[in-house]
Amino acid sequence: MKIFSNFAPDICTASMEKRWLVCMILLPFFLACSHQERMDDENAVYYWRTEWRLDSLERDFIEQYQIHKVYCRYFDVVTDEGATELKPIATIVFVDTVPQDLEIIPTVYITEACLHQSLTGLATKIVERVVKMNETNDVHNVKEIQIDCDYTLRSRQGYYEFLAEVREEARKHAMGLSTTIRLHQLSMPVPPVDYGVLMIYNTGDPQKYMERNPILDLRDVEPYLRYLGSYQLKLAAAYPVFSWQRVFYNMNLVHEVSADEILKVKAAVENERDELRHSILLYHLDHDNINRYDKKTFEAFYRH
Repeated sequence: MKIFSNFAPDICTASMEKRWLVCMILLPFFLACSHQERMDDENAVYYWRTEWRLDSLERDFIEQYQIHKVYCRYFDVVTDEGATELKPIATIVFVDTVPQDLEIIPTVYITEACLHQSLTGLATKIVERVVKMNETNDVHNVKEIQIDCDYTLRSRQGYYEFLAEVREEARKHAMGLSTTIRLHQLSMPVPPVDYGVLMIYNTGDPQKYMERNPILDLRDVEPYLRYLGSYQLKLAAAYPVFSWQRVFYNMNLVHEVSADEILKVKAAVENERDELRHSILLYHLDHDNINRYDKKTFEAFYRH
C-alpha cells in the first residue's frame, strides 16, 4: 500500500533543464521548512487512569495552567492469550462528567504485538467504539483521536497502513488523527497523521538504574536530537512528571525525575527544534504528580 505521494506539482513548463534548475533551487527550502508549520501555543496533559474522576487539586491545576486539552486514554488493544485475536481491555469508566470547556482527545494504546496479527477491520472498530463512548458519556467537542504504539522498523509499514485506515474512518466523524512518536522512531519515515506527540520519557534501560534514571536522562536523549531538525511532521512535546516504583532483586526502587533534568532536556530539544516549545504536554494528570513539583517549576515546564 502506497502511503506517501509526491506533493510537488510540475512547477515549470519550459525546458527540462530549467525545470531541473528551479527544483534544485527550491528543494533545500522545502526540506528546511516543510515541518515548520508549528503547533499552536497550548498546555495539555495526558490522563492515564481507568476512571475519569477529578479531585479539587486536579481541577485547580487545569484552571491554573490554562489547560484546554486532555489526552485521555480510553482503552488498550492487546492480543489474547493465544495471540490469535485482538481485544480491548482496561476501558475507562467516566465516574464524573467531563467539563464542557475541556477538549478531550481519546487515546488508544495498541501493543506492538498486535501489529503482527491481522488488522483487518480494526480501524473501524476502534473509531466506532470511541464515538460510542463519547455519546454514552456526554463527551463533546471531540476533534481528534490519538493512537499510541511502540512500533518498530519491522512493524512500521503495517502500523502506517493501519493509521491510514484510522484516519479515513475518523474523517467520517469530522475527527483528525495524531500518534505518539518515541525517540527511536524519529529515524523512520513519518506516519500518515496530522501531527505527532514526541514522548520524551521512558528513555533509559531499567536494568541500568544505578547509572541513569530510566524515566529521563539527557544522555539518553542526546543521540536522537540530530533527527529532530529533519523530521517532516508537526510535533508537540510530552515530558514526565510521574514516578516509577518497582521491585528489582528484592529492592524497592522509586524513580523520579528532577525538575532540573526535565528542564535541561527541554532546553536541548527546543534548541534543536524551536517548534517544540509551543505545544507542551505533561504525563500525566494525577494528584501525587501535581504535588511532586512546585508552582514555579510547572510554569517553567509550560513556558513557551
